[in-house]
Amino acid sequence: MRFLVKAEVSLKRGHFDPEGDVASKSLRDLGFSVGTVRVSKAYTIEVDARDPTEAKALAEEMCRKLLANPTKDDFMVEVLVIEGRTA
Repeated sequence: MRFLVKAEVSLKRGHFDPEGDVASKSLRDLGFSVGTVRVSKAYTIEVDARDPTEAKALAEEMCRKLLANPTKDDFMVEVLVIEGRTA
C-alpha cells in the first residue's frame, strides 16, 4: 500500500532560531501581537508500507537517519493519506 506521511523537523528548545527571531520581529513591526516564532521544515513523503503503523515507522527512521540532526532537531511524523483517502 502507498501512504502519504508528513514529517516536521524543528529545532529543539534552547537552540537559537535566527529565522524565527527575524519573523517575530517583522510581524511585530507590521503591528501583529506575537511572541516567539519558531521555524520548522515539513516533508511530505510517499511511502510503500503494509499499514499506517509501518508507514509512520519508516518516516521516523528517515528522520533519524537523514532529515533531522539528533543534536539540534526534534521531529514528529503523522500519516496523512492512505491511497487517496484521508487517514
